[in-house]
Amino acid sequence: MRYPLDEFRREVENKLIEALESRDIKPGEIKLEIPPSPDMGDLAFACFPLAKIMKKPPQEIARELSMIIERGKWVREVKVEGGYINFFVNEKKLVKETIKLIRTLDERYGSFEKKKEKVIIEHTSANPNGPLHVGRARNPIIGDTLVRLYRFYGYNVDAQFYVDDLGKQVAILAWGLKNIDPSTLPEPSRDKPDHYLVRFYQKAYQLMEENEEIAEEISEITRLCEKGDEKTIEMVKSAYTKALEGIKESLKEINIEFNSFVEESRFVRDGSVDKVVSALKESGYASQEGGAWYIDLKDFGIEGRDTRFFFTRSDGTTLYATRDIAYHIWKAEQADILINVLGEDHKLEAKQVEIALKILGIKKLPKVVFYSFVTLPEGKLSTRRGRVIYLDDLIDEAVERAYEEVKKRRGEELSEEELRKIAKSVGVGALRYNIIKIQPEKDIIFKWEEALNFEGNS
Repeated sequence: MRYPLDEFRREVENKLIEALESRDIKPGEIKLEIPPSPDMGDLAFACFPLAKIMKKPPQEIARELSMIIERGKWVREVKVEGGYINFFVNEKKLVKETIKLIRTLDERYGSFEKKKEKVIIEHTSANPNGPLHVGRARNPIIGDTLVRLYRFYGYNVDAQFYVDDLGKQVAILAWGLKNIDPSTLPEPSRDKPDHYLVRFYQKAYQLMEENEEIAEEISEITRLCEKGDEKTIEMVKSAYTKALEGIKESLKEINIEFNSFVEESRFVRDGSVDKVVSALKESGYASQEGGAWYIDLKDFGIEGRDTRFFFTRSDGTTLYATRDIAYHIWKAEQADILINVLGEDHKLEAKQVEIALKILGIKKLPKVVFYSFVTLPEGKLSTRRGRVIYLDDLIDEAVERAYEEVKKRRGEELSEEELRKIAKSVGVGALRYNIIKIQPEKDIIFKWEEALNFEGNS
């Protein structure tokens, strides 16, 4: 597919080649520039490199060649400015053909032709133990923006959500569902499965901190999952599945969807994690302490009080980062480009995974986009303590404020259904823009009045 400006450029190149060949000059690559001012044309060709070949001043060469070059379908005018030949596009044809192409391609206008390379972009990957909160909302919005950009650029993109189904957070949820009477819990904040389940998680977390016996029971669930115990893994899955469905619903509200949900447990089940552990042990970099295996990262330029990266515990079970290594090896086999969107609190772990992949000879390393968490004026957002603004609340507020603004401006001419439809688009767009406009690693202190201010850029 060629865009109108591409056709203009191609015509200019062909006319220059013909003009140079008429003077017995093999042009090679035609290098065109964009003039500093629109008054000087739309494309320019510098004649200075030809001065030595033609043994003439650049200004004279420019005049001589311009006399040969005629106007064409796309070239409206040719002018000489010093040692440059300036070309002006036929604006009427440009506008006509551009509008025609926009009507034909619709949303695909401006996109690039399909590329062979496949890209895996892993983002969000939040613990499926309750609703997404505003602090984590930055991840899916950054991730989905990257997904859209890469797809627009022609890449085959697989948007992946890595499900941490072996971690402590889902074990707490599973314990809570099994042991807590729902009648003792407050009513859910809304009729959604993730809001229903987060009450069990928060209560179980509180009990775990207060009672060592409960803490040990939850740890045992985690240990069994990490060892690949099928019954326990399935029990935990039955607990978190509905929470994950709720997360999907919330993300769909802001136009974010995934191609794949990859469970961490698959790499324990299929033996990939065992292979990683064996390979690291045999790499020549591994040491042992009290039955636990580690690699000292100071050999790779990492500084700090404790630079050891433990990839097994003393009981032989693995850690999240170990399983993450197996996941990345699998991803490297599936795609040409790997991109991860991670919170800034994962920087050390990301470095550990990268070094381990290098040790194992993996050449295809992930590019990581780190982001800083959103905070409330009074402190960090937290699912554990219950001091939180959920993404669902933020979406509702954004859409409602947008509705009031749209109604004020166009309430008399639009139906209620049309007002609501526009408000949804405007509210979600403002929400996404407010987050994506700030560089990922810059802090955001979340304030309603700023996030949903419909003046200025939003």
